[in-house]
Amino acid sequence: HETQQLFRYAVQYAKFGKAPSDEVALDTLTVFLGGVLAKRYTNPSSDIITVLAGLDEVDTIFSDFANAVENLIRTGRSCEVRKKAIEVALSLTSGAYQTSLVSYFTHRDLFPSLMKYVHDSDDSSRLFEPFILLGLLVNYNKFEYRNPYRVRLEDFVNESNILNMLHGLRRACTESRDQYAAVIEDLPEGWNLSNALNYIGLGILAPIKAITPVVASEDSKGQFANLPGPEAAVLLATYDFVRANKLFSYNLIACPAERKNLESPHSAFLSFTSYILHHAYRSDRATLYGLLNLSTLRIIIEDQVLCKRICSDESSMHVRLCRQRQPFLPLVTSLRPAACHILDITIDTINHNLRRQLDLDLYIACIHPIHRIICCLLQNHTRLTYHWSLLWQSLLSLVRFLTTYSSGLTAQSSDVSTLLSPLIKVIALSITSGNSFLPTPATYDDLIYKLVENHSVLTRFQEAYHLPSPHTNTNNNNPDPSSPITILITVSAHYHDILEAEKQKGKMNKNLSPNEVSKVIRQGYETLEIPPAEGLEGWERWREEEERGFLKRVARVAVEDGRRVVRKL
Repeated sequence: HETQQLFRYAVQYAKFGKAPSDEVALDTLTVFLGGVLAKRYTNPSSDIITVLAGLDEVDTIFSDFANAVENLIRTGRSCEVRKKAIEVALSLTSGAYQTSLVSYFTHRDLFPSLMKYVHDSDDSSRLFEPFILLGLLVNYNKFEYRNPYRVRLEDFVNESNILNMLHGLRRACTESRDQYAAVIEDLPEGWNLSNALNYIGLGILAPIKAITPVVASEDSKGQFANLPGPEAAVLLATYDFVRANKLFSYNLIACPAERKNLESPHSAFLSFTSYILHHAYRSDRATLYGLLNLSTLRIIIEDQVLCKRICSDESSMHVRLCRQRQPFLPLVTSLRPAACHILDITIDTINHNLRRQLDLDLYIACIHPIHRIICCLLQNHTRLTYHWSLLWQSLLSLVRFLTTYSSGLTAQSSDVSTLLSPLIKVIALSITSGNSFLPTPATYDDLIYKLVENHSVLTRFQEAYHLPSPHTNTNNNNPDPSSPITILITVSAHYHDILEAEKQKGKMNKNLSPNEVSKVIRQGYETLEIPPAEGLEGWERWREEEERGFLKRVARVAVEDGRRVVRKL
């Protein structure tokens, strides 16, 4: 077969290591494998083996191929040759992912050679393909057997290489984020020379600013639906490193920017996450990557030491958050702890992805980090300065949405309770313990005020989903006084009754001002009895085995993106 001869000769010329034939051979292999593996086959493994090597010689030829690729990545005569060898490996791995051929890269471990390449590289742009390749290899049949690359990630302690990979991740996240900004530029205009000259009346001297054409809304919707780009496949390797390696997780949140004009890896990761989740509803692919990043953040903040750092001033930084659709997040120009940015991302996700066909998994994934951050603040007696009012408003708006569309959501999924429970739990925890982590008494008063505003909503929410009522007195159906919904309705009813009594006495107008309500709230503390809270600070850790279906779907998306990367080479 001509195809078998082409494959065999290309491998031999690549092994010889002579310029320029080795580079030509590697380019040929990348394109050839991309073309052959893109076709549909009745029996993929055997048919592809027949095309490339023949059934009789497959072990000899592919073992030789894997050895050649590994050797070239490790000791290729130039950085360019080594990069091209990685591209060949990525072409085979992404193209033959559903076949047994990738197993040759598990028998011939590429991890040491990939890490040597990362160590030797002085350009973060060259670390993109090896990071994607590593993510695909780690996920290859990882639930079916003990994948050796997973073991490698767990044992890896080379901090210098970790920092190099994080700078490569920063570059990939920044460039991917900028693809969103290219559709609609949402960066608030900062103070510059033009602003200063205009301010003092010398605007005619200001440099002319190029006007970016406004993209029509329908065009922008189509462009957003195709994002993120295939470079997002790096997020799979990021997840696996964070799950397996605490040193990587620590450096992800602690690694500073390479230079003053660049973002830190953590800042770039959060920024890219913000843009993905802002537009998550536009495609299943965007939703999967958004969920993957929320899972990565969940694993990080489940670590007590890392979560404490994220909630402290040690992690203070700037993060460019998505502001491409209203309602916009508040524009904060000062440095803030990473926890504030994570809370902003969850709020923005909640507000911009509400649909009647609600993505329960996405909303559950948003509630977990909110709950864990609040628990961490309580455990460490930390008062976090944040626009908490917006968080209460978003959570209670979600409660209102769930109440309004309860019949449709219940019919859509019997698992809707998996969202209801953590949502109400977070609000109840804030009510019972808010004075311990909120920065001022006024912030806590605002939470009570918003709860009172939504008293009727909470009551209808309880009825719609048949949750235990605080007014149930029958012996056979006594509610748990510490249940989250009981706490919320009890507190809101307490103030609701006080306000109604004051109105009936004629001491207050029927339409109360916020100041009048706040005054009543402070007076009502004297008679407020919050039911004892039990288990509100409890949370379940991320368990990968329970998420295998989700992770396999993400891996399939990353494999397809790996193919798209190969086609762009």
